[in-house]
This record gives sequence, C-alpha cells and structure tokens, in this order.
Amino acid sequence: MAAMQAFRTADRQAGGGRLYTSVTSHLRDTIGPRLVDADSTPHVFAVAAVLTEMAGWMAHDSGQDATAGRHFTRALPLARASGDIPLAASIAASTSHLALQTGDPASAVHWARTGLDLADDGPRVPSLMARLHTMSARALAAAGEPTPALAALQRAEEALRRAPETERPWLSPFDAAAFALESALVLSDLNRHDEARAHAEHAIRLREASRARSLLLSRITLASLHLGCNDLDAALTVGNDVLAADPNLGSIRVLRHLDDLRTQFTPHRSHPPVRAFLTRLDDTRRARMLLLADLVPATSKGTTP
Repeated sequence: MAAMQAFRTADRQAGGGRLYTSVTSHLRDTIGPRLVDADSTPHVFAVAAVLTEMAGWMAHDSGQDATAGRHFTRALPLARASGDIPLAASIAASTSHLALQTGDPASAVHWARTGLDLADDGPRVPSLMARLHTMSARALAAAGEPTPALAALQRAEEALRRAPETERPWLSPFDAAAFALESALVLSDLNRHDEARAHAEHAIRLREASRARSLLLSRITLASLHLGCNDLDAALTVGNDVLAADPNLGSIRVLRHLDDLRTQFTPHRSHPPVRAFLTRLDDTRRARMLLLADLVPATSKGTTP
C-alpha cells in the first residue's frame, strides 16, 4: 500500500506516462508472485487490483485506451477475489469513465449501474457512491437523457455531503473538486453553459496545486466553456493560465485536450489576441511533444495546423 500511495502521489503531479512502466514492473515482479503463493491473503489480491487499476489510468493518461481497458478488465476479478466489494465497485466506475472518454455512453451507463449494484451489496462508502452516481450522470447526459442525468447528479451531491474527510485510501479518490469538474461536464453536455462555467470555476478554486494534471484539465475545461459562450476575453485569460502550466507533465491526455482547445479557438483567429494565443499554444504543444516524444502514440504525432 505504501507503493500505491507513492505511485498515486507522483502520478497526480507528473502524469502517468513516466510511471506506467514502473507500476507494471512492480505488479509483475513483486505482486504477481505473491498471488500464486499458497499463503496469499485477500489483502494481496486487493493490492493487485488497486495497482492494476492504477496501471489502467496511467495507460489512459499515456494515450493507450485499449491497454487501459484491459487493465480494468483484469482488475475487477482481482477485486472480487479479495472480497472487497467497494473496491470492485470503484473499478466499475473507472471502466465507466474510460467508456465516456472513448465515446461509448451506453457502455458507460452499463458500468456505472454495475458499480452501483455492487456498492449496494457492500459497505456504503459515500465518496464512492458519489463517484458512481456522477459517472451515471455523465453517461446519461452524453446519451441525451437530461432528466435522469440531473437526478443522478443530485444523488451524487447528496452522497458527497455525507462523505467523511478520509475514507478508504485504496479506492480511486473522488472529492469536491472532482465532483465540481464532472458536474461542469454534465451541464455542458446538457447545454446549461452558465451553470457549467460556475462549476468549472469552483473546481479550480478547490483543486490544490499539488494535483497538477487535475488543475490543468479544470482550466482547459473552463476555457472551453468560455469559448462555447463566445466570451473570448475570459477564454484567453484562462487559456494563458493553461499555457503557463509545467510542460514536464507527462500526460498525452493533456496534449489531446490542448489540441481540442486549439480547434475551438481557431474560428476566432481573426481577432489579434487569439492569433497571438494560438502562436503561443503551438509553441507549447511543440515543447510538450518533444518532452513526450517517447510516449506519444503514432496517431497523436500529426503536425499542428
């Protein structure tokens, strides 16, 4: 568990790209042999599930979504073998989240419901319930189901209010800042842009600087929402904060979000401040590409428009 905490802390600050090999090596060389030991305990299976799930998130952060899915698929039976029902439900939530990222809202709904069904059979962990209801809301909003999406978001908020400050450390964390960002994405999909912006701003206020990737993704989301509302000045202000972020963050996911942000800014390039911003964004992207050259999948290596 000490290794898990060390990997998780490093991932939050530096991104998963540089850590993926270390985690998978630790799983193969240290944890794997203990799984087949005659004296292995449920705790060993739980640790294996946690680190396998973490490897999945790091693979996703490295742009390897198919690999991430395979890790999540392997993590779930390990969690079941450990007897830790909340852990199994947490992995189902991760699978739902990945399905959303890969454009499969129907699968995301399925996995969120699977997680909720699992959670109903085990000890109630409020932050986990909040995460599962939020994933359900995200998936339903993406599928064009506004009423059930908003109801799920309300259930998530109610669950999060009941969450103590510290809960099971082996579950993927879900706090008020994460909920605020996910709420912004739900409301954006439902075309409730002013509310979405308020939630994204709240996520930035709540997110501590040590969570570099989460903070950067929150800022990219807010800039995107400002653009969706044709508020160029606000989008540029937040966009400049995005470009000031540490370029050493090893995250292909961040690189892809920057590309999406560029696409949104491009129709406004006749505005001189936007042209200047796009030039800086292209410089930032090139710098990140150089630093991530050994991690970037071939599909991400196209030239910047």
